[in-house]
Amino acid sequence: MFFMGLFACNKAYKPENKIQEDVSFLADDKLEGRETGTKGEKEAAEFIAKRFEELGLEPRGTDGFYQDFTFKPKTDPHSEVKYSEANSDSTITGRNILGYINNSASQTIVVGAHYDHLGYGAEGSLYRGEEKAIHNGADDNASGVAVMLNLVSKLKETNTSNNYLFMAFSGEEMGLLGSNYFVKNTTINLDSINYMLNMDMVGRLKADSTLAVYGVGTSPIFKQVINANNNNFKIIEKESGVGPSDHTSFYLSDIPVLHFFTGQHEDYHKPSDDSGLLNYEGMEYISNYIFDIITDINDNGELAFRKTKNESDDAPRFKVTLGVVPDYMFDGKGMRLDGVSEEKPAQKAGLQKGDIVVQLGDIEIIDMMSYMKALSKFEKGNTTTVKFDRNGEIIEAEVTF
Repeated sequence: MFFMGLFACNKAYKPENKIQEDVSFLADDKLEGRETGTKGEKEAAEFIAKRFEELGLEPRGTDGFYQDFTFKPKTDPHSEVKYSEANSDSTITGRNILGYINNSASQTIVVGAHYDHLGYGAEGSLYRGEEKAIHNGADDNASGVAVMLNLVSKLKETNTSNNYLFMAFSGEEMGLLGSNYFVKNTTINLDSINYMLNMDMVGRLKADSTLAVYGVGTSPIFKQVINANNNNFKIIEKESGVGPSDHTSFYLSDIPVLHFFTGQHEDYHKPSDDSGLLNYEGMEYISNYIFDIITDINDNGELAFRKTKNESDDAPRFKVTLGVVPDYMFDGKGMRLDGVSEEKPAQKAGLQKGDIVVQLGDIEIIDMMSYMKALSKFEKGNTTTVKFDRNGEIIEAEVTF
């Protein structure tokens, strides 16, 4: 057994613990992998909304607990595989689920986790078998949703200096679509969001107790807080607020973020990511740890936001990167930027969030695919021109990779 000290420190709190029960439902075959827009995902949404109601949360969507959004899927430029139940001509409806604790405070903490997954092997699947197989996504990300639900009961009538908005995001696997939609169509005042906590793949705590915490550089207080409340975790700190999960959408709106992650494993994005392989005790310890962090900064008021460098690895197949975050919800011509990384070629060339890249070198950019094709033509040290649309004006700049 491990983490006995952490368990003892939190024994005064006795909220419900339905972590394993919640994961078991969400990662069951009957939901067929919870791909965005499918019947299985809608059943998962109904389950989460019911859990929110049972836990006494107020609805904070646009239709009760729900916030629906529609989009046309785009193909990942790194893959030949299409979405399993979508094509480029179809319109998909995703559904965020939002529940609220109103403490009549001026600031709100967002606690979030995505609940969608890959269905029978949508784009992003690493399964290479010939037969169709359900990707249940127990760790990715039934685990995060279960920890979020566990935190609801912990935070009822405690740490009342902030309100709490609990969110289960749809469309994460297709490009952070649900969280992206929310920050552009908020059901609360965006400026009132104090900070955002994200749990994505927190179900496989290993024997060495390693827990990665991303976004520690996005507020000056975070490093001190995560270390002061650590009891036996081996913490891996990552400064950047940009990463492959929903916290990125909030960071790009100048909101401090922390993202919790127990690490990659051989079952990632495969049918073998099942509920029987999760460390449920470890998930409870992570929930306790996050609760302690919230408790520690309960009376700190509004947290300061700080920009960070993007620590994400460069995209595969390319020798260079422009250093931008694409807006996957953009349906127009070109590639609109949802963020620009610090000290990367795009920023040095003067590109800004909201710009639409329309040409890179000699290649016209009409979508993500053409952008990736253009990027693959360059090597480190090359200089070329980039054309972008800023508020209707076409601007040309020189960019060096």
